[in-house]
Amino acid sequence: MDNAKIDLIHEILIQINRAIIQLQKWNKNVTDMRELEMSEDGMQRLAGNCMLIQAIGEGVKKIDKYGGDYLFHLRPEIPWKQVMSMRDRISHGYFEIDVDYITDIIKNDLPQLQNAVENLIKVIEDDLDKS
Repeated sequence: MDNAKIDLIHEILIQINRAIIQLQKWNKNVTDMRELEMSEDGMQRLAGNCMLIQAIGEGVKKIDKYGGDYLFHLRPEIPWKQVMSMRDRISHGYFEIDVDYITDIIKNDLPQLQNAVENLIKVIEDDLDKS
């Protein structure tokens, strides 16, 4: 794979990591995501959560397009196809957003995904240093 594609994948992984950090920051004090449905501010935060989750899924789709085989096999515990499909699930069913689905992603899936993304960033940086 050429360095231009590797650089692009690296940048996308950094953006995904930033989105994960933002989601964790926005939701660290939320004990019940259903609270978000109770106010206009909460609904705005829920919409922001959905937007960042979509961005993460879109980023993973781009990485897959540009050379996911280069990295995804290094972290087989991550269901990469499901990460990609979460973008579609939110994008194509926005008015049917399942708060439990969003909660599950933020509370249970993001920590493991963040660990994998940070690891893949390091793998790319190590590869770039060698070339």
